[in-house]
Amino acid sequence: MGSHYVVQIFEWWYFHKHGTSFIEQVSVSHLQPLMGGTESSISEPGSPSRNRENESSRQNLSEWKVWRNPLNLFRGAEYRRYTWVTGKEPLTYYDMNLSAQDHQTFFTCDTDFLRPSDTVMQKAWRERNPPARIKAAYQALELNNDCATAYVLLAEEEATTIVDAERLFKQALKAGETIYRQSQQCQHQSPQHEAQLRRDTNVLVYIKRRLAMCARKLGRIREAVKIMRDLMKEFPPLTMLNIHENLLESLLELQAYADVQAVLAKYDDISLPKSAAICYTAALLKTRTVSEKFSPETASRRGLSTAEINAVEAIHRAVEFNPHVPKYLLEMKSLILPPEHILKRGDSEAVAYAFFHLQHWKRIEGALNLLQCTWEGTFHHVSVYPKKELPLFIHFTAGFCSSTAMIAILTHQFPEIMGIFAKAVLGLWCPQPWASSGFEENTQDLKSEDLDLSSG
Repeated sequence: MGSHYVVQIFEWWYFHKHGTSFIEQVSVSHLQPLMGGTESSISEPGSPSRNRENESSRQNLSEWKVWRNPLNLFRGAEYRRYTWVTGKEPLTYYDMNLSAQDHQTFFTCDTDFLRPSDTVMQKAWRERNPPARIKAAYQALELNNDCATAYVLLAEEEATTIVDAERLFKQALKAGETIYRQSQQCQHQSPQHEAQLRRDTNVLVYIKRRLAMCARKLGRIREAVKIMRDLMKEFPPLTMLNIHENLLESLLELQAYADVQAVLAKYDDISLPKSAAICYTAALLKTRTVSEKFSPETASRRGLSTAEINAVEAIHRAVEFNPHVPKYLLEMKSLILPPEHILKRGDSEAVAYAFFHLQHWKRIEGALNLLQCTWEGTFHHVSVYPKKELPLFIHFTAGFCSSTAMIAILTHQFPEIMGIFAKAVLGLWCPQPWASSGFEENTQDLKSEDLDLSSG
């Protein structure tokens, strides 16, 4: 218990000073390689075992890191509305700090000093105060009216409606395409120009993706699907941005289940990182073929058909990947606004998935019923971890260490007071010899007086 408090205090101090978690950094940088995250040096580079290890390594790494939520909401148009209504902040400081790091990684590079507007935007992404970021974006536009990242910031944080955000993103797209073409022409001149092209590519992809999400939210779903498909064809190396998850959600809204299956066939691969969106969408498609006529009583009498077995196995696979999702889909836990970052296989990913996909499960009759029967029958009781009682020795040791540490800290801070306190305690526990002898003499005098009185 004492060591636990010390770790918590140190973690709080480290996060307050550096803006990131010490435990997370140590886990990813040091513990993950020791637990099988590094590639073996014994296998040959082209051997099947080496390939399997590489795939396992990528999969393990994807479960350790925190991912940007592919369907994250707009801060000004959506998150701020929640703040207006409830007076509460929907995002944690840690989540916003991760977003600030993402913005600095994607939207800045070493050549920003060549353009004054980009220099201003470098400072803007590091600002913690939203009004200060917005003010810096306007300063960048005063220096350069075609600063794409300034429009991006205003669209994300100042726009109070999706319509306003879309308008600003269209301005950003016009400026971003111009800068991107210029960077393409100069990319081979130096490594700095190559870095600038990567940055301008990231900006352009981000703008197009958010425009697709604006179209999706405004009901122009086919337009959103086209933008996403074109984006995935134009920039195929950027699959790690998980644009296909946006595409899956839009296709489900169109009820284009054949197209959903085609996307899953391409991205539901062992070499690619899994996600709740992929696993549960695959389960939904399998469930759709049998859920309408499924009955637990009938299935228990005649057994499961081949299609029902496939659906149950798909649900098993999904629940094994992220066991938190069923409680949100079955509305046993209340939904909240999804965060900007998620942890694969964690509760944050479950919230982000259910927030957008619950309506797709409800649309298919009997899908939630089959999910509930499978989940309760197989996982509900197994997933509850038993509580273990700690031995008395552990409690005693923890209490002793905690009290010793507290006494040491107080002695260091207040040596005089603790010295007086220690003398008083020792005086109570170990009386001085002169005090005890005096007490005995007094008692002897009293006894002699009593004797004299009795004799008189």
